[in-house]
Amino acid sequence: MYDIKQAQEIVNKALIAANVSKEPAGLYEPIAYALSVGGKRLRPALTIMGCNLFTDSVEGAIDAAIGIEVFHNFTLLHDDIMDNADIRRGNPTVHKKWDENTAILSGDAMMIKASQFVTRTHESYLKSVLKTFNKAAIQVCEGQQYDMNFENQSFVAEENYIEMIRLKTAVLLAASLKIGAIIGGASSEDAQHLYNFGENLGLAFQLQDDLLDTYGDSKIFGKNIGGDIVSNKKTFLLIKALSTAKGDGLTELKDYIKREEFDRDHKIDTFKRIYDSVNIKEATEERIKYYFNLANEELDKIGVKEEKKTLLKEFCESLMVRTK
Repeated sequence: MYDIKQAQEIVNKALIAANVSKEPAGLYEPIAYALSVGGKRLRPALTIMGCNLFTDSVEGAIDAAIGIEVFHNFTLLHDDIMDNADIRRGNPTVHKKWDENTAILSGDAMMIKASQFVTRTHESYLKSVLKTFNKAAIQVCEGQQYDMNFENQSFVAEENYIEMIRLKTAVLLAASLKIGAIIGGASSEDAQHLYNFGENLGLAFQLQDDLLDTYGDSKIFGKNIGGDIVSNKKTFLLIKALSTAKGDGLTELKDYIKREEFDRDHKIDTFKRIYDSVNIKEATEERIKYYFNLANEELDKIGVKEEKKTLLKEFCESLMVRTK
């Protein structure tokens, strides 16, 4: 069985071999840049591991894995435009390094490239793989729309937020694993359990990102801390605080959310102080543990030898300490 680092290495070598640098340079250089500035390659690595859970040969899953990675980076490229983000993985975002029009067009080309890679899957698995990929792709867009909608809503229910991050983040992790399982010859039941594992893992992963955006180290996290607070993103932390804080703390939160002009650092410090006063960090950590536990329960249901699941369990546990 390949561990996560070995799976990531397979993906990195395949990305280099794919060589997306072509003419016109104005279209393809931003794509090569977006794919070269780091990234954990978690989703394609999980495709490799999902396949390896059911077969020793993972060659048939590599093209689909690359397609998933290209698609994921396409979503990040367009997300950065919508969020007006300056930094991604410690480097300037594509629309800042070039311009918005370039980023939009290169992103469009990445979506097409992603589909091209996925459709290289062997025909015996192609229909199921495409169905899984396309469903996840449209759900990611749905999740992004909900995320944007929430920015203009004064109230977002906790369950609506969880559904949004399920769509925007969790389903692609889940689909990555399921696609690997399909190509590896898994039964439909095992492929679904692996999907459920990935979905719960994705929920925990996104909640960790929420936490890191407020309590992380920008050098480790790879982007500026506090961006969610500055943009009034309805993260789990803010939603929980709005339903938990009382008195002056709640008044301060609501006041800052309405302001169009403010000192960035002061707003971040104010939110963190209020979050600390009502134990938002601890509440978020508890919810993260809840989804990690659900993920492991789904992994336990998969009908392969226990030792084959060990590396996925170890990877799952490693994500638990991402904030430490």
